[in-house]
Amino acid sequence: MYFNRTQISDEQLLDFYRALLYPRLIEEKMLVLLRQGKISKWFSGIGQEAVAVGATLALAPDEWILPLHRNLGVFTTRNMPLHKLFLQWQGSPEGYSKGRERSFHFGSREHHICGMISHLGPQLSIADGIALAHTLRKQQKVTLVFTGEGGTSEGEFHEALNVAAVWDLPVIFLVENNGYGLSTPVTEQYRCARLTDRAAGYGMHSLRIDGNNLLDVYHAVAEAKAYALREQKPVLIEALTFRMRGHEEASGTKYVPPALLEEWAGKDPVHHYEEFLRFIGLLDDDTISDIHGQLKQYIDAAVNTLPAETTVIPDTARELADIYAPAPALPPAAPGPTREMRFIDAISDALKTAMEQYDNLVLMGQDIAEYGGAFKITEGLVQQFGKARVRNTPLCESAVVGAALGLSIMGYKSMIEMQFADFVTCGFNQIVNNLAKIHYRWGQNADVVIRLPAGGGVGAGPFHSQSNEAWFTHTPGLKVVYPATPADARGLLLAALADPNPVLFFEHKALYRSITGPVPEGWHPVEIGRANVVQEGADITIITYGSGVHWALEYAQQHPQLSLHILDLRTLLPLDYAAIHAAVAQTGKVLVLHEDTLTGGLGGEIAAWIAEHCFSLLDAPVMRCASLDTPVPFAAELEKNFLAKARLDQYIQQLAAY
Repeated sequence: MYFNRTQISDEQLLDFYRALLYPRLIEEKMLVLLRQGKISKWFSGIGQEAVAVGATLALAPDEWILPLHRNLGVFTTRNMPLHKLFLQWQGSPEGYSKGRERSFHFGSREHHICGMISHLGPQLSIADGIALAHTLRKQQKVTLVFTGEGGTSEGEFHEALNVAAVWDLPVIFLVENNGYGLSTPVTEQYRCARLTDRAAGYGMHSLRIDGNNLLDVYHAVAEAKAYALREQKPVLIEALTFRMRGHEEASGTKYVPPALLEEWAGKDPVHHYEEFLRFIGLLDDDTISDIHGQLKQYIDAAVNTLPAETTVIPDTARELADIYAPAPALPPAAPGPTREMRFIDAISDALKTAMEQYDNLVLMGQDIAEYGGAFKITEGLVQQFGKARVRNTPLCESAVVGAALGLSIMGYKSMIEMQFADFVTCGFNQIVNNLAKIHYRWGQNADVVIRLPAGGGVGAGPFHSQSNEAWFTHTPGLKVVYPATPADARGLLLAALADPNPVLFFEHKALYRSITGPVPEGWHPVEIGRANVVQEGADITIITYGSGVHWALEYAQQHPQLSLHILDLRTLLPLDYAAIHAAVAQTGKVLVLHEDTLTGGLGGEIAAWIAEHCFSLLDAPVMRCASLDTPVPFAAELEKNFLAKARLDQYIQQLAAY
């Protein structure tokens, strides 16, 4: 094996040796601890350490790396305290994730490392967002993100590379091709001769290297970095290596032909680099023994500081408190001038106001720049704030959500406009597994607002009409908002953009140009998590949101003989339980009304909570009025029959009869 030491001093070569040997010795200790039952699971990187170590050595300490679960060398080369890493691997509350996450599923801002989630693709798009932040700040820094050859089969791989290419982002995509995705060989994973062949489809520069040659990795990543910064473009690197142990220790390697294991054992990266240093006179038996001894002593010392048993005392209050990052206190609403606005104009005005308030706010979405968005909500904003902050995106919903999280890691705020709420399914994984969980997992907030034009009544059919808010109200870590009036649309959007947590902001399309009302001017946010009594009444309480508010008001006007108490939830997660309790107490008869379908809709959760906590206040069973359990039909009469409004009178009359 040839080693190119160009522009690397003797001292650096020895430092590189220590950096390469260190994770190998830690791994050997981890296998002992695993057999002793002191840790529960381990994903070994033995045999492919040169990729993680060489790549990390080639970057500056403040350049972000997004590793996988076999990249121990990234964490050790970034000099993360070993005793705290051991605590993390034990599941200790003193680890990096307070015992909430597995081995390397965490990050550290101090060390510029953002850990993965188990889905293997999403970290690729986060790297795009980090790189975008560097580009916006005109900083000469690259972002390096790892994936495996199996991960290149994920749709996120395509989306992330495409976004990086289209936006000219300095991202290094490093594919560790170790031959197997768990037990699936490359012959069953892809058909291209080389994974680097895929780079041409994105107009992207690529390199293919020996991932077991430490200096080849180092030089390749250094070259890729220089190119990415000079050209402001991404690079794809395929590093050929091999995983010598199982996917994780319990799975073993029986699926690997013995001859292949023997072949790659002969390419061991630590052994070959060690022999190279012997050959050039930098190492001998005594020096090797000394370095081994020093590192083992350090590792043993870290292990000896660990408690004999990991004690985890659950603190429910703390667990719940860490779901969200602390939100800034909103100033009390002060009386001021108002002006009449349509629902759609209130949203547009909120975006403009927030862009003026926050110079770190970036808007992203399909066709939102010059075209102004599918509903023209962002029209004119690109002319005022520029294309850097009002960004058209490719049709890559998942990658754009991931990029928004990357921006948040770098201190930016972002707003994503989904053309229709129905299309949010294409970004579902990023939303429910990355945005929602990251603060609970390791304290990183996700300062992202996703606007979702939702709802039926406009003859748009099954894929442009869904009310899909309940998909997300089941996910801890998200906030879900659904305004019904222009004032609330503007005020809640301002509050959402001020909030450091991920907010899904539902906007009913049918309200855009049909509803007008007085809207306070200036910075006038409406508190998230606070319901609003729209109308006081004594006979029946209607708890609703979105279009349901207007259905209830229209019904009340048409039936003046009934005194209806109407509560607009406004925020669906977290719910305002105090307001719900008060609304139940007001009449003792409750109808939960929403446009979403009946089964699994939010009305079921609200009805269950009322039955559990307000039973003594009830004079009748809690009823739910929702849309039919079918897709949203296209034909006008079918859609009218589908919507909950068609059955509103039936349920109110039933309640009134009690």
